[in-house]
Amino acid sequence: MLHFNLLHPLTTNLSSMKKLRYPCFNLVREYNILFIKCFMILLLSCITIRLNFSISNIPFSLKSLPIEGNFSFDELDLKNAARDFGNRYQSHPMTVLHPKSVSDIAVTIKHVWSLGSSSRVAVAARGHGHSLQGQAQAHGGVVINMESLKVEEIKVYGGEFPYVDVSGGELWIDILKETLRYGLAPRSWTDYLHLTVGGTLSNAGVSGQAFRHGPQISNVLKMEIVTGTGEVVNCSEEQNNELFYSVLGGLGQFGIITKARIKLEPAPIMVKWIRVLYSDFTAFTRDQEQLILAEKAFDYIEGFVIKNRTGLVNNWRLSFNPQDPVQASKFNSDGRTLFCIEVAKYFNPEDTLKVNQEVEEHLSHLNYIQSTLFQTEVTYVDFLDRVHISEVKLRSKGLWDVPHPWLNLFIPKTKIHNFADTVFGDIVKETSNGPILIYPVKKSKWNERTSVVIPDEDIFYLVAFLASAIPSSNGGEGLEHILSRNKRILEYCERENLGVKQYLAHYSTQEEWQTHYGPKWEIFKQRKSIYDPLAMLAPGQGIFQKSITFS
Repeated sequence: MLHFNLLHPLTTNLSSMKKLRYPCFNLVREYNILFIKCFMILLLSCITIRLNFSISNIPFSLKSLPIEGNFSFDELDLKNAARDFGNRYQSHPMTVLHPKSVSDIAVTIKHVWSLGSSSRVAVAARGHGHSLQGQAQAHGGVVINMESLKVEEIKVYGGEFPYVDVSGGELWIDILKETLRYGLAPRSWTDYLHLTVGGTLSNAGVSGQAFRHGPQISNVLKMEIVTGTGEVVNCSEEQNNELFYSVLGGLGQFGIITKARIKLEPAPIMVKWIRVLYSDFTAFTRDQEQLILAEKAFDYIEGFVIKNRTGLVNNWRLSFNPQDPVQASKFNSDGRTLFCIEVAKYFNPEDTLKVNQEVEEHLSHLNYIQSTLFQTEVTYVDFLDRVHISEVKLRSKGLWDVPHPWLNLFIPKTKIHNFADTVFGDIVKETSNGPILIYPVKKSKWNERTSVVIPDEDIFYLVAFLASAIPSSNGGEGLEHILSRNKRILEYCERENLGVKQYLAHYSTQEEWQTHYGPKWEIFKQRKSIYDPLAMLAPGQGIFQKSITFS
């Protein structure tokens, strides 16, 4: 008998369903996951497309703005705007605005403002490109070429209190040449005159006249500013003074300087230019401080440090004459660290005899090495534009467009000797790759309502390490060595709590900026929220991020 194992049809279907149940469930789940993935990809693609469309639309929207100047998208133009004198940082902008009027700048900023915080487009004003660490750059943003701004001719006004009205993009050397036609000149300078008015006033503008007239920001009567919302505002000590003081030394954070009114004084024709050397730092600083406190001793007072330069005196003979040639020829530094006081007395030819007597009288009270008195006479223009002469020489040797890792410090008078002992005695080994300036200024000549921060002492020193790095060098003149030296100097100042403030500072975090500004930080931040609430101006300074929330 044959036995067949016959299964009931229903039993067979149930068994089959049991086998199929989990595969079906997995299939549905995989289908759902695939659907979700596709949906997310589609959503993200839409967002990206919309964002890219918005970004790509920005150049077109800028081109459609009613301006007299033009927006440049030329690769060479963008490349030039992405570098500066420091030659270490490069941030390419989206476009460069070449304005012909203040309205061009205002319209552009107002348009970028209208895009809101989500556009991330920022704006930077660029003068002659003399920033050191990308402060006038705007990555993916708009760089305004201030030298294109020719709002009007330089206008000089005489009278009892003379002044000059200039564009924010005007070079100081051109202002000097124009004001001299009226027998006048600005009172305070920087050592290098091929800088724009807006650039130096956004920092401070310091040179050897600061002990008497204060920095350049202490010699401004009035300004026209385009704020971070595109509003054009006139300001002075009497009108909109909060904006006035904010912008002076404000690092471009509160507005762009489009016009400025600068104080003038009668200009001399000639300058008696003198250098004397010291081997004793105490005598050097004592004499410098004595000179800046003396009434009408000299019109310009600076100083510098010289290390390991045995041929210094002979080199000076090229432009300076030793008072005692025989004794000067016998002088040898023996590798010592030397300190030089550099002074200048302005005069007109008819007053030569009187000026010579005054200079001799003031020098008689100084304790310099007697055989190292060197002097010369030059025109006022040649004296003020002296650094440009060096620039021409360096350019001819291909040594101008190199990295410039400069370090500028304001050091309290009570700490300058501690600083000198460690820095000049140990950290700095040589000065062959750039000068080291050191000279005192008086706090009373600085207005504390401006945005600049300085040490809290009546007298403080500017110490500037103005090194030029040789690209091919791996030794003491190389970039890495100089940066390492700068770092050691800053670490020493912080470790010893010297109360030092950086000038032309550069920090990578807002916390560092907060420390830099100290008690002024809250005021600085409040001003930012008023005049540039989207934080879209001067992004290269690294102080604020666009669309931050102020609290």
